Amino acid sequence: MKHITGHHHLSMLTKSAPANNYFYTEILGLRRVKVTVNQDDPTMYHLFYGDRFGAPGTELTFFEMPYVGSTYRGTNAITKIGLVVTSEASLHYWKNRFTEYGVNHGEITTYAGRPALLLTDTDGLQLILQVETDSLPPEWEVWLQSPVPEEHQIRGIGTVEMTVRHPEKLARTLTELFHYEEAVSIDGATVFQSIRNEIFGEILVKERDGKRERPGRGSIHHLAIRAKDEEELHHWDERVKQRGFESTGVIDRYYFHSLYFRESNGILFEIATDGPGFMIDSSEAELGKELSLPPFLQGRRAEIETKLQPIHEW
Repeated sequence: MKHITGHHHLSMLTKSAPANNYFYTEILGLRRVKVTVNQDDPTMYHLFYGDRFGAPGTELTFFEMPYVGSTYRGTNAITKIGLVVTSEASLHYWKNRFTEYGVNHGEITTYAGRPALLLTDTDGLQLILQVETDSLPPEWEVWLQSPVPEEHQIRGIGTVEMTVRHPEKLARTLTELFHYEEAVSIDGATVFQSIRNEIFGEILVKERDGKRERPGRGSIHHLAIRAKDEEELHHWDERVKQRGFESTGVIDRYYFHSLYFRESNGILFEIATDGPGFMIDSSEAELGKELSLPPFLQGRRAEIETKLQPIHEW
């Protein structure tokens, strides 16, 4: 039986690529592994941050929208992103670092049953550092050029929080379609895991009535979950359609193949393949340094670059 092996990436909206880049590289210490464009709207930057190579499960991605308004928080949305660190000592390191850099953060607490520290980025995106001391995916590698010491680095994506009007519908999608397991209930929320006892495929579902969230800067556009390869992706495409959801079908994104669908509450899911990955058009040393375009956009490079703020001006 095929199953989802964890999170692949999350995609968000940012108002400013320079401010976003500073926060995620200089403060959080992630590696900028790819600077490209929204393939559906090449006037828009698409930034990828992650570990040494941008391994699946470590990637936070952002679409730059300079004229985007504020997010009006509500229900039927992805509402928080957990980021994994490996010790409680790291939470104290980060609390001090956030104070030093003026990052909005809370006190050390617990979240989804683990020691945690809540913070928001420059756009108001809600993030949670979570301690996970057990094994992590072997493909996750620290980046030795990070400004953050190796022992305190953010390793990858942890618990992803979704807030919906009808949690039972989302639960059926996760368990019956993708074979997630219901792991535990905490403070009225339910935790589902794609792999038992593993944080890197964990989704926390909260019930909330009211108005649907209106997305803006700092909102989460979608969660991508992992498929091993294109053959497996076609399997999930068939399963999604059999379930009655409308699928985009398989799309070649060059760095991976993927498909998109919305579940019954309106949460947008992407299913993305592990490869080829970001090294397909770059050496390790050059990852994220220049604008990368997929082959079908290379002929428009001059046009595209005239509509983007040059990276060196960040």
